[in-house]
Amino acid sequence: MCRNIHTLHNFEPAATSEEVHAAALQYVRKIAGTTKPSKANQEAFDQAVHAVAHATEHLLEALVTTAPPKNREEEYAKARARAEKSGRYANAG
Repeated sequence: MCRNIHTLHNFEPAATSEEVHAAALQYVRKIAGTTKPSKANQEAFDQAVHAVAHATEHLLEALVTTAPPKNREEEYAKARARAEKSGRYANAG
C-alpha cells in the first residue's frame, strides 16, 4: 500500500489537495490495516484521513529547500524506468 505514497515536497506546481488527500488515505489505510473500514470504524477512519491531510499540508507549507523544484512528469518517468528495470512491471503493457 505505501508504495503508492509519493513525495509531495518541492514540485512545480505544488502538490494539490487531491494529492495530499490520496497520500493521507494511503497512510491511514496502511496503519489501519484495511482499505475499507467497517461502518463502525468509518468515522474514525475519515477523521484520521482529514487530520493526516491537514498535518501534511502544514508540513509542506513549512518545509524550506534550496534545491530547484522537480518536474512531476520527469520524476514519474524515472520511477517507471526503475520499476521496469527491476522487473516489477515485466508483464505490463
